[in-house]
Order: sequence, then C-alpha cells, then structure tokens
Amino acid sequence: MRKNNMFLFVRKYFGFLKFVPGLAIVFDGLLKLGTFASKPALLDWMDEIEAKALSWPNTRATTHKYGGLQLNYIKTEIGHIHGNGLLDMLLSRKIKEQLMADGRIEDHHTFKNTGWISFYIHNKNDAGYALALLRLGYERLEGKNNNDL
Repeated sequence: MRKNNMFLFVRKYFGFLKFVPGLAIVFDGLLKLGTFASKPALLDWMDEIEAKALSWPNTRATTHKYGGLQLNYIKTEIGHIHGNGLLDMLLSRKIKEQLMADGRIEDHHTFKNTGWISFYIHNKNDAGYALALLRLGYERLEGKNNNDL
C-alpha cells in the first residue's frame, strides 16, 4: 500500500487546522489541483466512481465536511473520497477485519480500531476496487434501512 506522504505530513502536523471553517475544503481543493498536475487520470477515475455510485437508488453526493466528495445513502454517509484519491468509509468491524486480511485496505488514518477504513486509489484497478467497497457499504446501509421497515 503506497501512501501519499504529503497528505500524511499535513495531517500529522497541521491536522488541527481542519477545525477552521472551510479550510479543509480549500486544502482538499489544493489536493485535487495537485492530482490534476501529477495524475489527471485519477480525477477521471474518481468521476467514474461518482457517476456509477449515483446510479444506485437513494444515493446522492455532497461535499464532505473535511473536503472531498461524500456519497450518501439517503442521509447516511457511505464514504468519501479526498482530492488525492483517498477513500474513507465505515464498514462493520467484521467486514473490515476480513478485508484487512487481504492487505488491500488499511485502518483509517484517524479512527483506529473502529469500522472505518482507508484505501488509496492509485490505478484503474484500484478505482474498481474502491467502487466495490462503496457498493459493499451501500448494501450494508440499504440492508439496515430495509430491516427497519
């Protein structure tokens, strides 16, 4: 798993700034600008993920409070993708353990030992895997909603 070192540096030393209103969204915009300059195909893959996810019933996109594209099922977050291709999302701990055993995802960069995961999109195959992860989260939320009826 390759990580974005600049993202990790900024999060470690300047992460407290995310609480300044609007600053995280500006930072994510800068991440996206950097992605455009260094790996424009990643932005295309992120757009494809968004388009496919929005085709699922009751799914919509918003801006995440700390920047990035947030995908929601009804009013609940499925996951969000930052401008550098980092997907963060919540799964059950059991599913997270199973996926971590495969070695493709990692513990969330902030919420350790929870159901939150992080996954970096580096190539077209990763984009497909990110969409599959989001679909897993969508189906989990859809099942919860249907069980409440």
